[in-house]
Amino acid sequence: MGAVQVRGVSKRYRYQRHGRGTADAEHGQRRFAFGNRDAFWALRDISLAVSPGEVFGIIGPNGAGKSTLLRLIGGVGSPTSGVIQVDGRVSAMLELGSDFHPELTGRENATLSGIISGLTRKQVNERMPDIVQFAELNQFIDSPCRMYSAGMLLRLAFAIGVHTDPQVLLIDEVLAVGDSSFQRKCLARIDELRRSGCAILVSTHDTEMAAQLCDQVMWLRKGVAVEAGGPADVIAAYSRSTDRETRKRTPEDWRSEVTGSGVELRIMENRFGSMELQITDVRLLDAAGFRVNQLLRGEPLRVEVDYYSSQSLPAPNFGVLIRKADDTVLFDGYISGEDIGIDAVSGFGSVALTLHRLDLNSGEYHIDVGVYTRDWAYAYDYHWRAYPLTVWAASSAKGLVNPPHAWEASQPRHARL
Repeated sequence: MGAVQVRGVSKRYRYQRHGRGTADAEHGQRRFAFGNRDAFWALRDISLAVSPGEVFGIIGPNGAGKSTLLRLIGGVGSPTSGVIQVDGRVSAMLELGSDFHPELTGRENATLSGIISGLTRKQVNERMPDIVQFAELNQFIDSPCRMYSAGMLLRLAFAIGVHTDPQVLLIDEVLAVGDSSFQRKCLARIDELRRSGCAILVSTHDTEMAAQLCDQVMWLRKGVAVEAGGPADVIAAYSRSTDRETRKRTPEDWRSEVTGSGVELRIMENRFGSMELQITDVRLLDAAGFRVNQLLRGEPLRVEVDYYSSQSLPAPNFGVLIRKADDTVLFDGYISGEDIGIDAVSGFGSVALTLHRLDLNSGEYHIDVGVYTRDWAYAYDYHWRAYPLTVWAASSAKGLVNPPHAWEASQPRHARL
C-alpha cells in the first residue's frame, strides 16, 4: 500500500447565486439542487497512489484543481466524496510563510512551525543550525519576520518544511523559491528525502521540472484527471493539447473575450461552474443583427451563446434569464439540448434564443446565461449579471412590464339605453 492513497475523491463548493432556484413543474424537479446555492466542482472522481520514495507530479492550467487536491491530502478540509489515506508525518508546503507571525523572529517562527509539524522543542533546536544554514539567514534569524523580504520568508519556510523528517511531503508551486543556486539546493534536498523513503507530491506549471523530478504525473483539467502515468507521455499529451488550443484561438477570439460585451468574467465572482463545457461568447443582438446594450421597449432581442467542450458530453441544458438591478427575475427561459436537435456536444457549438418582443419598462437590466448538465445537477458554466441591457419605453407605466397599450373614452353602457 502506498504512503498516500486517494480513491474516487470529489470536492464540491457551494456558492451563493443571487436569485432563487426555479421549479420545473413539467418535470417535477428543481433546476438547481441547492435552491439559491449552486455547486462548483473543484475535483471530480480523482484517484492516485504514491508509494514511499516516489515523486508524483500534478500538472495543469490555473483552476485545474491542483492546489485543492494537495490541500485535501494535507488535511485542509475534507472531500465531498471519496477516501484519502495518508500514512506518516506530513509536511505541507502550500503557502510558504503565510503562517509566520510578523513580530516573532525567524528563529521563534521556525520553532513554532516545527512543533506544529510534530517535532519536540528539543528536536527543533537540534535541527535549527541546519534550517538556518539552508535558508541562508544566519545574519537575520533573530530579527522579526516583519523585516524579512518575501524571498527570505519563502526560504525560511522551505527550510523548515524539509527539515521536519516528513514521510509525506506536499509541495504546491513553490519550487521556484530563491535564485537558481537556491533552487538547485531545494531539488537536491527533495532528492535526499525521496531516497530516504519520503513520498512526495508536487504541483507545478514547469513541465520540464516535472519531467526531471517525477516518477508519475497526473494532468488535471477543470478538476478532472485527463491522463496519468509516466512523465514523458503525460507531459507530451498536455503540451500537445495546450498548443492545439492556442492555435485554435484567433486574434478575434482573444479580442472578443476581453471586450465582447464589455464585461470581464471572473471565476467565483460573476462566473461559476465546473467548466467542463465553457461559454466562449455571448451576443445581445437587435433586429438588424448588431450587438446592442440598449433597446426600445417592444423591439426584439436575440441572445446568441457560443460554447466549447474539449470532451464529449451528453446534451446539456441551456438557460437565459433577465433580471432587474435588485435581482427580481423577469424572464427565465431554458431548453434541453435534445429539444433543439443536440444529442451531444464536443468542440465548438452555438445556440440562440429570440425574444420577439421585449415589453419591459424603462430601466437597467442584466442578462444571465447558463449551460447545465442534462439532469440540472450543476452548471457547466454560468455567467451571472454579466451582460447589461438598458430598455427605453416611450410611454410611461408603473410596474415591471410595459406592453403596448392605449386608453380611450366611451359612454357607459347604461347611458346608451
